[in-house]
Amino acid sequence: MTKDDRDYRLGVDAQAGAPDAADDLEDDVETRRAVVEAETHLVRLDKALVAMAPEFSRSHLQDLVERGHVRVNGGRITTASRKLRIGQRIEVDLVPTAESLAFRPEAMALSTLFEDEHLMVIDKPAGLVVHPAAGHWGGTLLNALLAHHPGATRLARAGIVHRLDKDTSGLMVVAKSLQAMTALVRAIASRDVHREYLAIVHGRFPSASASIDAPIGRDPRSRVRMAVVASGKAARTDVRRIASGEGASALRCTLHTGRTHQIRVHLASRGHPLIADALYGGRPMLGLTRQALHAAALRFQHPATGESLAFEAVPPADLAAAWAEVTA
Repeated sequence: MTKDDRDYRLGVDAQAGAPDAADDLEDDVETRRAVVEAETHLVRLDKALVAMAPEFSRSHLQDLVERGHVRVNGGRITTASRKLRIGQRIEVDLVPTAESLAFRPEAMALSTLFEDEHLMVIDKPAGLVVHPAAGHWGGTLLNALLAHHPGATRLARAGIVHRLDKDTSGLMVVAKSLQAMTALVRAIASRDVHREYLAIVHGRFPSASASIDAPIGRDPRSRVRMAVVASGKAARTDVRRIASGEGASALRCTLHTGRTHQIRVHLASRGHPLIADALYGGRPMLGLTRQALHAAALRFQHPATGESLAFEAVPPADLAAAWAEVTA
């Protein structure tokens, strides 16, 4: 599920922001918060949780309490019958129900560049969520893969070995067999899968080429963002400036690691957020209303045959038009 902090005041109409989809393969969990008001004074904790998360059953919320996923004033509470007092702050981590994790097949068209019994390479459109999460329990790439071939049900995440953000378009490789999945996961971990992206950022990127080597972890000030932090995981992005113009720069980025939001975070940390990437400071520009990022090239060794495979995908119309304007 998406890490999406929502603040509520119990006894008053709840106001919540729309969740942002996180795009790593970690077990993200939505967290909701509430302040106990006069109307909820001395009400049982599990009853208050029902008001905070009405989409879940009371029994599931009681189970979350018992498993230590609920905090009152920062301390974990494991008794669902605990009476609340005015002014207390409640936090609940909404771990999904077992039923919500029983992903269902959904037939949908996929743009497939290559496919055999071991793997497939697809060109993902912007707007397609890769893996189910809060607010996107259906209509995802995973749902499509479950419908596409029977073997997907026997693979973790239906064979998904790396992820693109919802609004990032471009190339992905997906495993169709356990042999391929194991090999591809190892190849990605050992950095033997070559991935290049086209990106358009605000401002003139100062160097013709640069290597950004900076660790990435959760932003301590925002649970939905990543950031360059000393305690993060090692991350390296090589950047080549293709052109600058119209207050923006067209870049070609090569990933050496695959951290969550890596290119977005690295470029924003240099003061050049992606066009239209609101999460990291980007603004709509050049006709783009989604982050200006496209997975353009993918190279790897076939896990079964050993053949060297290479693929390229042209950017979709919105990004292609913006790219042409910057590089003209």
